[in-house]
Amino acid sequence: MKALYQRILSIAAIAIMTVGLSGCGYKVTYNLSGGSIPPEATTFSVAYFPNNAPMVAPTLSNVLTEALRDKFSRQTRLQQVEEGGDFAFEGEITNYTSNTSSVSSGDYALQNRLTITVKVNFQNAVDQTLSFNNKSFSSYADYDATQLLVDVQDQLIEEIVDDLVNDIYMAAAGNW
Repeated sequence: MKALYQRILSIAAIAIMTVGLSGCGYKVTYNLSGGSIPPEATTFSVAYFPNNAPMVAPTLSNVLTEALRDKFSRQTRLQQVEEGGDFAFEGEITNYTSNTSSVSSGDYALQNRLTITVKVNFQNAVDQTLSFNNKSFSSYADYDATQLLVDVQDQLIEEIVDDLVNDIYMAAAGNW
């Protein structure tokens, strides 16, 4: 009975604090994906990210551009527009390389690493102080050295792009 009484008091205290704080004028929209979007922002735009890396994967530009659009469509209340969104992204893929990441004691490659780097310009029309230009984001994934890159690159690109998009999202919307 004592535990039930304490639980009821705890719930009542939380309810009172919530009502009390809601009248203080604080208003920022949070979502479960770890980002915060100001209520004044209503749109976003993502320009096509060209692949300007010395080594090019044919599908990478499209996969990255669509993944960033999809992230903001699914995890925010912002509406996508062609250009000039309140949250506007543009950039380029600057690096796409595969290097040895692990060698055996006999100097044989055990693992290779695919690394992708993108340079992003983000304009926040609601709060220009949160905008950034030419910010680099890089991510990688390792794969067995016995495999050819062309055989595993689609899977690796999806994994790496997912990490890159999460990093870009948090840099733009994770300002809390």
